[in-house]
Amino acid sequence: MTKLLGTFVSIIFFVPLFAQQTKQIVKKDSTNKYTDSIRSLPPLEIKAIRVSEQAPFAKTNISKAQIALNNIGQDLPFLLENTPSVVVHADAGIGVGYTGIRIRGTDATRINFTLNGIPYNDPESMGTFFVNIPDFGSSVNSIQIQRGVGTSTNGAGAFGASVNLMTNEYNPSAYLSLQNTAGSFNSFKNNLVFGSGLLNNKFTIDGRVSSIRSDGFIDRANSDLKSYFLSSTYWGEKSSLRLNIFSGKEKTYQAWYGVPQELLATNRTFNPAGTEKADAPYENQTDNYTQTHYQLFYNKKMKGNWKWNTAFYLTKGKGYYEEYKAGVNFSDYNIDIKGKQNVPADLVRRRWLDNHFYGQIAAVSFVDSLNDLTIGGGWSVYDGLHFGTLPYLNIQFAPERFRYYDNDALKKEMNSYVKWERKLTKQFRSFIDLQYRYVSHQMNGFTKNTNLEIERKFNFFNPKMGLTYKAKNIFYYTSVAVANKEPNRDDFEASATEQPRREQLIDWETGFEFKKPKYAINANVYYMDYKDQLVLTGKINDVGAYTRINVPKSYRAGIELQLKYALNKKYNTSYSITFSQNKIEEFTEYIDDYDQFTQVAIQHKNTNIALSPTLTTNRTFNWRPNDKLSFFWTTKYTSKQFLDNTQNKDRILDSYFINDINAHWTILNKTKFTMLLQLYANNLLDVQYAPNGYTYSYIYDRNLITSNNFYPMAGRNYWISLKIDLK
Repeated sequence: MTKLLGTFVSIIFFVPLFAQQTKQIVKKDSTNKYTDSIRSLPPLEIKAIRVSEQAPFAKTNISKAQIALNNIGQDLPFLLENTPSVVVHADAGIGVGYTGIRIRGTDATRINFTLNGIPYNDPESMGTFFVNIPDFGSSVNSIQIQRGVGTSTNGAGAFGASVNLMTNEYNPSAYLSLQNTAGSFNSFKNNLVFGSGLLNNKFTIDGRVSSIRSDGFIDRANSDLKSYFLSSTYWGEKSSLRLNIFSGKEKTYQAWYGVPQELLATNRTFNPAGTEKADAPYENQTDNYTQTHYQLFYNKKMKGNWKWNTAFYLTKGKGYYEEYKAGVNFSDYNIDIKGKQNVPADLVRRRWLDNHFYGQIAAVSFVDSLNDLTIGGGWSVYDGLHFGTLPYLNIQFAPERFRYYDNDALKKEMNSYVKWERKLTKQFRSFIDLQYRYVSHQMNGFTKNTNLEIERKFNFFNPKMGLTYKAKNIFYYTSVAVANKEPNRDDFEASATEQPRREQLIDWETGFEFKKPKYAINANVYYMDYKDQLVLTGKINDVGAYTRINVPKSYRAGIELQLKYALNKKYNTSYSITFSQNKIEEFTEYIDDYDQFTQVAIQHKNTNIALSPTLTTNRTFNWRPNDKLSFFWTTKYTSKQFLDNTQNKDRILDSYFINDINAHWTILNKTKFTMLLQLYANNLLDVQYAPNGYTYSYIYDRNLITSNNFYPMAGRNYWISLKIDLK
């Protein structure tokens, strides 16, 4: 197997470098732009992981113009909020700072995110933290969401969806865009986006600089976010070479702990972060992180119908979060000050991450009238260092760079895939996708268990196949896809004998689309069958941490319906609705019993999976009275959600129905100059709702006590944006 994979890597990655160069006749249209060159084709790194319109998967494509409609400074999940089966939330309550997304009930750790085909999920936690690259949506040209397993991609396994964002677009004309946004809670966004156009018939340069600031809805949940994006491309007749460098720097006051249920009615913006300091909340209870991405792409058209691409990437991240801790024992921090290890004291600690994530992706494709074949793969290495410091504690006897814990980790991954779409008849097409993925984890200790060393390896085979039928206005599809996923870093922090197993998913999808000039209908039915899904049960591991446990059987089943209708040129509407059932067939809940200093086990059967609504809907109504004015009215409903997997009615998020209205006025629309004013009124009816939360139960004095904590969103809030474009 190793020899075979090595041969495959050599062929895909290196042989095309020596392919014979042939002369190409370049055709130009009436505007003197290339129409038959590498410039007008979609980058292969995108084509390799996205699916076509006729692929047998549930998908949503979002264009640059659609992104711009709501790109006022909120984090990227909020740009996806009105797509099917999506629920978004934000720690600070307005979409600036730390945010989250769930698709079909699965959180971001189970959604595969890629930036130009390059993995973005954190390799250890699998989380996606777009706060680290703020305003990235202003550099994105298109987004594709594949719900379910979808097709093979790079990086984390897709257990709910995969989302690909593309920035690598050809911009032949020079442009300059300035956007200034102001909103509720002292929120501001300022950015400058620019492009050189085609220089010397060979080069383009595109860039952006951005600043976003907000006080947040939650107390002290302020954000100070800065970022830049720079892309330079050399365009040949049959090849292109592109370098992307983009970076973000964030400083956010922590709002991670939620609001206790008993305070929601009287103090909805309460923030417990920093309150361990006695006289006033600690001012620097903040998260600080800088992340920089380097991406180098080479695309080439080869002989006949072949194309080839490779990309190298490096992501560097470094930062810490700072906390004020009261009444701690120095022994917990490996400090002995004159024998007073166990004397309670106050201190400030910083928990650091310093990591490098690098690798390569590559693909070769062949397209003719009957076949669309792609062979690709990639490798990556994550080198992460976790350590803690005490920045303001004078430890005279300790080394200059004292660290009270220091745990390094190494993760390696390799994948290869073959995708083949074949035209069988005029109406029928087949699709097959075979992926092999290898993952290696090495972790040298954890914060609470410094002596636990983990070395785990996983080999995954992920086949996918489907069939489509297209005739006139009707399109039918059906598919089955297998996905395997390795545990997250925290899952490994169990005893050496109670290590987590891999998770597996078999995803069945079938649906149809019916399109007419004035309307379109889409329906998709899915059944996602999980084996050994990792879920929280309340069980404590050997070091006192709550660790996810594999449950043998669970599933998500549902139907997604979409309707688009244009009454005339002035009025159109779109509507999506998802009905779903999300169940764990059987598991054991564990509750801490402080009276007996043990845990009580409770059996559950056929319960709802946590944070998985059974009904989500969204509707958008658009009115364009003339070419300069456009109005949008958006509504979204999310049914109740349980905070844990027990289906306990005392641990629940209430359903909510929210309304947003925004208006777009093109003040000027000249050939070289446009000015656009955008007004937004979010949560117009001032609904008090919380789309996210967590719960904790325990027994004390023979009573079961449940503590629910919520992340409430802001009530009615307003934004205004002025965008000026020079062409």
